[in-house]
Amino acid sequence: MFSYYGSKSKVVNYYPPPKYEKIIEPFAGSARYSLKYWDRDIRLVDKYEVIIRIWKWLQQCSYNDIINLPKFETGVDLRTCNLSEEELLFCGMCAGIASTQPRFKVSMFAGEQNGRKNRFKNIADNLHKIKHWQIECDDYINLKNEEATWFIDPPYQFGGHAYIENKIDYEYLGNWCKERMGQTIVCENTKADWLPFTPMTTMRGANQQFTTEALWSNIQTNYSNVQTTINF
Repeated sequence: MFSYYGSKSKVVNYYPPPKYEKIIEPFAGSARYSLKYWDRDIRLVDKYEVIIRIWKWLQQCSYNDIINLPKFETGVDLRTCNLSEEELLFCGMCAGIASTQPRFKVSMFAGEQNGRKNRFKNIADNLHKIKHWQIECDDYINLKNEEATWFIDPPYQFGGHAYIENKIDYEYLGNWCKERMGQTIVCENTKADWLPFTPMTTMRGANQQFTTEALWSNIQTNYSNVQTTINF
């Protein structure tokens, strides 16, 4: 629904499909996995209040609420556009690329995309997918353990410092992941050492540097000896 640093938009199809009717994302972010399997029983949790405010606002939006958002023009300060607080937060996430927090000056890319009206229409057309979701602001450590597909995409051990909520005890998180009931899918890259991660796909980001996305799961996957390459 919106751009976010570390989004799985380019790689979501590489992750194993959910084996349970319920999906829990304890580090929700832009929730690309849940959006792919949107008709399941979805529970989004994130400690960053801004992300939860945006999701809850989107959940109650109408088609026209999104379509009638102002056109972006390069350099415009969104704070001058007579937006509500939630509209400003959402537009702030759309005003740049892969931000970790809303920005209020429209980037050149967002301006060149004509206010991202096509993107806004796509969002408006898909609002029905999130109406039934449970969305809450909380810390992952407070979640009840239950049978579900747990899609766990925390700030990465090396590279996650850009997030607002980035204080992670990775040893604790690793043990917590192992204790989840049902299916657990944990996202990271191959630099991480807090779980025995398996390489999944090699990606080239906007900075032209390659990184290898990896995952850990308590259920066998197809990535033991297979890698693919994605160019962003």
